[in-house]
Amino acid sequence: MNIEFKRLPAVRLSEIISLLSDPLVLRHMPLSDGVFDEERCRAWVEGKELQWQHHGYGPWAFFIDGKFAGWGGLQLEHDDADLALVLAPEFWGLGHAIYKEIIEKAFDEMKLEFITALLPTSRNQTRNMLRLGFEKDGETELNGKSFIRYRLFARQGK
Repeated sequence: MNIEFKRLPAVRLSEIISLLSDPLVLRHMPLSDGVFDEERCRAWVEGKELQWQHHGYGPWAFFIDGKFAGWGGLQLEHDDADLALVLAPEFWGLGHAIYKEIIEKAFDEMKLEFITALLPTSRNQTRNMLRLGFEKDGETELNGKSFIRYRLFARQGK
């Protein structure tokens, strides 16, 4: 299996729209309103690219054996580098391998001291997050939705 990290502009907009309109994917994206057309997608990609320009990190597109599998990486949320990982259902079993590469890039290449991950309060994943080395770090709100914040310090990621 070959995993490649590329910048989001390398992906056809139609592929991103298909991913972010998939009902199975949307079940895990509480901030999405389910409307994602070409205009909105183009603005979304441009916004994600600005993360790289302004913060030195941002999200990538993931390709597995040459096929677009999803997007994720790090993006600014509440002044923290926050982990995102969104995969097409056919690639859900590969999330941990991608996660490990993101963590390696965050701590070894980008030299970040910590990252965060925000999970909706409706998804109780505390045990899984603790197993990965994250510490529970309170709750926060984004766009009127409640999230549990987890924090992972460099050298704790598994």
